[in-house]
Amino acid sequence: MAADIAEEGDSVCGPLIVGPDPSRPLKLQIFDYVRASGPVSRARVARDLGISPGTVSTLTGALIDSMLLCESPVSRSAANSIRGRPPVGLAVRPEAFIVAGIKLSSRDSTGILLDFAGQQLTSIRHRSSAPQTDVDAQLATITAMVDKMLCDVGRTRRDLGAVGVGVPGFVHHASGRVHWSWALDGRDIDFARIATERIGVPVAVDNDANLVALAELWFGKGRDRANFAVVTIEQGVGMGMVLDHRVFRGANGVGPELGHTKVQIDGALCRCGQRGCLEAYLADYAIAREAYAALNLQIEDTQPVPELIDALQTAAASGNEVAQSIFDRARHHLAAGLSTVINLFDPPLLILSGGQRRFDWLNTQDLLVEMQAFTIDSGQPLPPLVIHEWGDLLWAYGAGALALSRITETELGLVREDVA
Repeated sequence: MAADIAEEGDSVCGPLIVGPDPSRPLKLQIFDYVRASGPVSRARVARDLGISPGTVSTLTGALIDSMLLCESPVSRSAANSIRGRPPVGLAVRPEAFIVAGIKLSSRDSTGILLDFAGQQLTSIRHRSSAPQTDVDAQLATITAMVDKMLCDVGRTRRDLGAVGVGVPGFVHHASGRVHWSWALDGRDIDFARIATERIGVPVAVDNDANLVALAELWFGKGRDRANFAVVTIEQGVGMGMVLDHRVFRGANGVGPELGHTKVQIDGALCRCGQRGCLEAYLADYAIAREAYAALNLQIEDTQPVPELIDALQTAAASGNEVAQSIFDRARHHLAAGLSTVINLFDPPLLILSGGQRRFDWLNTQDLLVEMQAFTIDSGQPLPPLVIHEWGDLLWAYGAGALALSRITETELGLVREDVA
C-alpha cells in the first residue's frame, strides 16, 4: 500500500475528476481537485474544471480563510513548465483535521489515522483471543483502537474530525444502520448513532466491500477512473461498484452483494443463512472447510483459517490432487462470479483487491480462460483484470476515505450522501 501512495505523491488522495460536474457544488469540485492533484496552480484548477479564473479565486480564497486550503509552491512540472518563477499554488492543509478508519471484524480488526490530505499518521491492529460479536464489546474495541492511535501521535479526541467504520454484512450507509453482520450480534443495529455517542465525533459506517471500492477510488488503481468494479475475497466475497466516480450502493443502500448471488440451488450453507451463495464456495471459510477432508484433519484439530489455507496450498504444490481440486473449483466459481459482473455491468476495469497472499492460489491464465467461456461473446475483449494486493490495511484505508468524505461534507456545509 505504501508503494501505491508514494507513486501518487505523499499528499494526494481522492478521485481525480477532470472537467465540470454540474451535480456537485463548485466549492466541493475545487477542493476535491486540489486534494487529488497536490500543489496545483489556480490557473490549472480553472482550466481542468472548466471554471472561470475569477470564480476559482473567490472560492479558493474562502477555502483558505476557512483554513482548509493553503498556498504552496508548485513545481515546474506540475505547472506545465511555465517560464519564470514557479507560481504559488494550492494544497490541502494536512493539519486541518485528522480522521480514523476502522475495519471491524469478530477477531482481527485494523485501523488507520490519516491527516486531512490523506497521509497516514499511524495504524493499529487488534486481535481478539476469541471471536467477539457483542455490540458493546465491539464499540469498546473501536474506541480503544482510536484512542491508542491518537495517543501514538500525541493527539486526543478533540483533534479528531470523524471516524469511518467498515462492517461486513448488510449495511445501510445513509442511515448508519447495520441490518445484519456476522461480526455483530443482533439485527437492525443503529450502529453509526451509537458509535457517535460513544466516541463523541461523527461516525460513518458502510459495508466493508464498499470500503474496498473507496480505497481503490481514493488511494489505489481507480483514482483516475470514472467507472470500475472491485471484487474482494476474504472472510466473505464482496463487490464494490464505482459509477461516475461514486460508490454505487443501490436503491436501499445495501447493494451490490455479489457474494450472495446463487450459484447452486440448495447448495452449500452460507453464513447469511441461505444456501448456494457464491461466498459459500469461494470465501476463506469455505476453502478451509474443504481443507479438513483434503488434509485428513479431525474436527477437533482446530486451526486458524489462514494456516489451513497455507497448509492446503502446500499440499496442492506437493501433488495432492484433492487439495488442488479445491482451489480449481474455487477458481471456477470465481470465474463465474467475475463473468456475471462483466455480463451485467460491462465495467472498463475489474480489480481483484485484497490483503497480501489472498490470491496466491489463483492461476491467472486459467482464470481468464474460464472467464472468457462464461462471458457473453460481444466481439470485444474482456476488461482489464488487475490483481491488487494491498496488505491488511486495505479496508482501513477505505474507512479512512469514508471519514475524510464525511468531514469534508461537514466543513463545506453539504448534506449529501454521495460525496464518497
